[in-house]
Amino acid sequence: MAWEDRTPFDAINEQFNLNEQGVKELMRSSLKPSSYKLWRKRVQGRATKHLAKRSFSVGRHRSHDQNKH
Repeated sequence: MAWEDRTPFDAINEQFNLNEQGVKELMRSSLKPSSYKLWRKRVQGRATKHLAKRSFSVGRHRSHDQNKH
């Protein structure tokens, strides 16, 4: 869930009782150092990872070409 950009830290906390710092520690211990740095760079300040910063309603993400039938 932490790797997915659209899953907020609040959802991870609710389901696994891990706050944002706990998720960072878990990711640091689970990933290679270069992968952890890339992940941190990607999610740092990202609005989708913090519910308070989201400017859209939470819903299911669908690709623009999904279910074109």
